[in-house]
Amino acid sequence: MRAIRVETSSATILLTEAPEPKVKDRQTGEIAKDAVSGEALMKVGVVYIDEGESSLIAVTVPESGITDGLAVGAPVSLPGLVARPWESVFSGQARHGIAYRAAAVVPGAFPVGQAVGQEN
Repeated sequence: MRAIRVETSSATILLTEAPEPKVKDRQTGEIAKDAVSGEALMKVGVVYIDEGESSLIAVTVPESGITDGLAVGAPVSLPGLVARPWESVFSGQARHGIAYRAAAVVPGAFPVGQAVGQEN
């Protein structure tokens, strides 16, 4: 399916889960790899806040895109963030969702005029 770019310039994105390896097979513990580069993939949890609404999302990032200085609860930036709808059948049940992927996760800042606790 098609990847959809996610506009993040006006959003506040906070790290909620530290980076950890993305597991491809829970039974064997095999780590997921990028299909093109073969690089190990990591996952991070973030809360994405924009226009008064928030969503908890898991984002896949290549291992080389994990930068120093990340702290749970702190703002981050997700360059190249895309959303990819998916669907599959598992044990006879149709499932669907949205997978998020970014080129990197880097320490960020609150958008201008959006300090914590500031009312608009």
